Amino acid sequence: MITATVQPTTTWIDACPAHLPGVEDGVALLLPDGRQAALFRTRDHRLYAVDNIDPYTGAAVISRGIVGDRAGEPTIASPMLKHVFSLSTGRSLDDEHTCLTTWPVRRRGATVQIAVRTEEGTP
Repeated sequence: MITATVQPTTTWIDACPAHLPGVEDGVALLLPDGRQAALFRTRDHRLYAVDNIDPYTGAAVISRGIVGDRAGEPTIASPMLKHVFSLSTGRSLDDEHTCLTTWPVRRRGATVQIAVRTEEGTP
């Protein structure tokens, strides 16, 4: 019996023009697999992408959250219940058992791109 293992690959997709989001603003993105991501730019112009779905309420609101920092750690506070998450790691700074998925982000010319994992052979 021969078995094949499907390896996930990383694909960079265009997310938005490079001028979006503005400093300390968020942009909601619909990913090819149907999930939502929230893309942020911090004051030092670093880009971060995390889940847009608030794990406590199920609402798609993280992109409307409050960007800040806690002891130098870039953060996003959910606009619903004000839970705070690390933009770098996605982990909750209020509850050690909760986290948001994070995605790599880069700027390519006039476009911001996000890396998504796909199954090999799938667009």
